[in-house]
Parts: sequence; structure tokens; C-alpha cells
Amino acid sequence: MEATMVCCSRGMLLPLAVSSQHPTALLSPPSVSPSFNSKSIIKSSSIFGEPLRATPPRLSIKLSKTRRLSSVTRCAIGDSLEGFLTKATTDKGLIRVLTCMGEALRTIAFKVRTASCGGTACVNSFGDEQLAVDMLADKLLFEVWLDISPALAYSHFCKYACSEEVPELQDMGGPTEGGFSVAFDPLDGSSIVDTNFTVGTIFGVWPGDKLTGVTGRDQVAAAMGIYGPRTTYVLALKDFPGTHEFLLLDEGKWQHVKETTEINEGKLFSPGNLRATFDNPNYDKLVNYYVTEKYTLRYTGGMVPDVNQIIVKEKGIFTNVVSPSSKAKLRLLFEVAPLGFLIEKAGGYSSDGYQSVLDKVINNLDDRTQVAYGSKNEIIRFEKTLYGSSRLEEPVPVGAAS
Repeated sequence: MEATMVCCSRGMLLPLAVSSQHPTALLSPPSVSPSFNSKSIIKSSSIFGEPLRATPPRLSIKLSKTRRLSSVTRCAIGDSLEGFLTKATTDKGLIRVLTCMGEALRTIAFKVRTASCGGTACVNSFGDEQLAVDMLADKLLFEVWLDISPALAYSHFCKYACSEEVPELQDMGGPTEGGFSVAFDPLDGSSIVDTNFTVGTIFGVWPGDKLTGVTGRDQVAAAMGIYGPRTTYVLALKDFPGTHEFLLLDEGKWQHVKETTEINEGKLFSPGNLRATFDNPNYDKLVNYYVTEKYTLRYTGGMVPDVNQIIVKEKGIFTNVVSPSSKAKLRLLFEVAPLGFLIEKAGGYSSDGYQSVLDKVINNLDDRTQVAYGSKNEIIRFEKTLYGSSRLEEPVPVGAAS
């Protein structure tokens, strides 16, 4: 269910959460969000020269799993990131991690948008250095930039962090008990920044100090930052329903603009690694089914926007399948498990062909896998076409007519 805030100007209804993503707001230091005071910045917005008056935010009422049924948690469309998180969880350490990551995403968005692209790479400044934007995003999460502390160390609740760029555990100084370990892909789709396609950051949050010997289902939260015409922060928490989208406003705040709790059936497909159809006849058969059944093709080559559209449109299927000559490239820890968490919290399903990707044990930091995300019937079709049966298909009762 999608809800938006509206405002009235000259008799017209206009969306309030429209952002031109002013660059100066993106450079705000990490101290902005934890102690953010909206009165100290823009107090009102205007369009066509007149002030905008927002209608009262619509409430999303969710039953809290940790409270009695008579108690409800109220999360409103229009809430700030901090306001939403304080309603969604009582874990102050997790709130801190997710807030600090939101600040990093804000800065990465600005650096990506202002990058200079040449023949081989897109670069931007990092202090006195010029770095490729994917490495710059990595450093923003790990290392000190000017007077800004790295997001994960600044949170004080991150024990270990691990990046797809350098898949090694980095001690961030947080506690083991009550702390978290974070795995992330700092800039998924960095090779298409120069073409101005949407790219993003992916991360998963696990409790304690382990990122191996765990599964995606052990995550306490996962999120992605999406840098496109809009900058959004999409996150989900283990003990709170739904997957939630936050929009970056002009003044640098994140505003809750959408929740997704159901992925419906719909003819929208995003087929990755199509070269595998050359020597994987079942994948070729599946793709041909989408074409002959007149599915709408929506594929950018960036995993973040291609998976995010399932959450936003609340329908569709994303596939990335392997073959004898085209091996798995997607990393379970850094990409597949966090996105699987977001999709399943949104009411969708994931699969490696046999099981949910959230049930796959992460044995090594660099484990890779094939994957599909989508609605229930699309995942059933994916599993049956590739391997002949699906774990999600309802069993036929004994003696039932065929």
C-alpha cells in the first residue's frame, strides 16, 4: 500500500516529498541526524511563490510482535528516519547504525552525482585524492574524510565491517555483545555510472561479531541506498513488518514515503546474465516464456534498481542464472542475502533454484550464487522451469483428480 503527503498551491494537489537533492545539504556532518533540529533549517517549502501546507500524515498501523495484540506501533508516512526507527525498534544500537549509514548514503549520493567520468572510470575527490567512485564510497564507509568520521566507526555499535571491494573483516571498535557486524557493497553498478543509470549501495546487518557461519535470515536489518533521479533509502528490520522507503529531501532529511508489505503477480521481468541462455536451455526456456507471454522488459544492468522496482511496483521477477560457461558472480553476503531480506520483508520470495537465499549458509565471505526475486507464482515458475519442481507449490492431495 502506497501513501503520499500532498500539499495545496493555487488550487492544485502537489506531492510534498519532491527533492532536487541540493548538494550543500548532502555534505552535512554526521552530527546532523542524531541531534537533528528541523527548526534550524528550512521551516517551510514553497512552489510557485506560495507556501506549501501539508495534510496530516497518514498512519500505518502495525501490530508489534513484541507487545500484546492490544498494543500497536504507529509509523506514519511522512516520519523522519529517526522518528520511524524509534517506533520500529527499541534497540538503540541498531538505530544508531542505520542512522549513521543513512548519513553515509547521503554523502555518497552527492559524490556519485558530481563525479567526473572519463573513458575508463568515474572519479571524484576524497580529501586530496581523486578516486574511482566505488572506492570513494568504500572509504566513506570505512575511513576518515576531512572532519567526517566513517559511518560505521562513528556509530560505536559496529564490531566488524566487510566490503565487497576488499572482502576482509575490519574491526570498527564496537562491542561484541550488543553490537553488530555489517557487510556491504559500497557502489553496486559502478560500471554504469558514466551512462547516468541508477546505481546504489547494499548492506546487511547481523548481530554480534560473525559474518560467516550465518544465514541471511539471521540479519536484524538490511537496506539499500538508491542514487537515481531521486535518492532513496530502502530498509527493513527483522522484528517490524514491511520494507520501507525514505526519500532524501532538499534539506538533507530522510522522509518516510512508502511501505511495501505485499508483492503481487504482474508481467514485469528483469533477466540478468542472459549469456547463460546459450548453454542453459532451461533458462532460455524461461526467458522465452516471458517474451511470448508479453511480459514488460525492465532491465538496467544494475542489480539495485532492478530489484528495487519489484518493491516499488509491487510486482515482477528478477533473475540471474548460471550456466556451465557463465559462473555465478553475485555475492551471497554482500548482495544476495541483504536484497533477499528486503524482498521477503516486502512480501515477496527469493530462490537459488531450490530454497530461499535467506536459508543459504554463508561459509566464506566471497560465496557466490544464482538468484531470483519476485512474487510467489513467479518464483514457483522459476524453480519448476529450471529444476522441475518448486518447494512453494501446494501439494496435490492424495486421490485428487488430475
